[in-house]
Amino acid sequence: MKEDLKYTLMVIGMIVSWSIYYAVSKVVVSATGSPLLAGFLLRSAALVFLTVQLLADGNFSRLFHQGKAVRILLIIGVFGFLLDLFANLGYANGDLSTGTALLKTDVLMVNLATVMLYHKRLYISDWIGTAVMLLGVLLVLGVDFAGMSIHVTDLYFLLSALCVSINAFIIKAAQEKYHEDADMISYYNNAVVLILFAGSAVLAGDLHLPQNMGAGFWWLVTLGGLAQTGIYFFYYRNLKHFEVWLVKLYLLLMPVLSCFIGVFFLNEELTVKKLLGILVVLAGAAVILLRARINHEGRPVREN
Repeated sequence: MKEDLKYTLMVIGMIVSWSIYYAVSKVVVSATGSPLLAGFLLRSAALVFLTVQLLADGNFSRLFHQGKAVRILLIIGVFGFLLDLFANLGYANGDLSTGTALLKTDVLMVNLATVMLYHKRLYISDWIGTAVMLLGVLLVLGVDFAGMSIHVTDLYFLLSALCVSINAFIIKAAQEKYHEDADMISYYNNAVVLILFAGSAVLAGDLHLPQNMGAGFWWLVTLGGLAQTGIYFFYYRNLKHFEVWLVKLYLLLMPVLSCFIGVFFLNEELTVKKLLGILVVLAGAAVILLRARINHEGRPVREN
């Protein structure tokens, strides 16, 4: 019972952290006018929190004794950067609604990989629940289905979704094969992404501190860094405990919380379409959570 409560809280922590980071990053990107600079600032703040965490746990010295595992840790960081880069390239050259929809295909990619590559069993109810949740998320995000248009540059969105999917499985492999813990993976991932954001910002001429931002801006950057640290902490531990496809489905609840954050803190409007989307997401989630009863089996698939 305590174990169930622990991982319920871990899932909630993951969703809350990701929702806060999503909301804060939108504001920081808008304030700086540069996704590259915003990424650099937020990852820099996260680096401070991650360093404090390792120092407090007495694990900082382990960063320099990773042996062969360093290669997979660096690969995780590269894919972490690529997923952001491809998404930004897609938004710079494509349609917002189309991009939002295509980025969510990572859920379907993970489901397919789970069945075809890892030979895991997913029931029809799992696919139905996934599809229903995905539809609800797109409604919450305000995707304009009628106005969607397809361009060659939209392939960037699919590449971003592919990177997200691949990275999740690489992280799980690092945990299972190399027995890496979440904190080591987090630190290396953040450090690699930070370096790549810095290099890209230099090449783009964006690496300069914003002027006249005030204390409020820097508090937001700090909050974003803390939220990013929370993502690392909860997401990686959930990936170790649950199967990847289930973690990805839990993350589909994130736009629902982000919607309420936008309403209460960013002056966004809660429309009928968004409310309908929230209900649809919750209906899909109910199908997934009740998979044991629907299919007359045990609890949702997870790993210890």
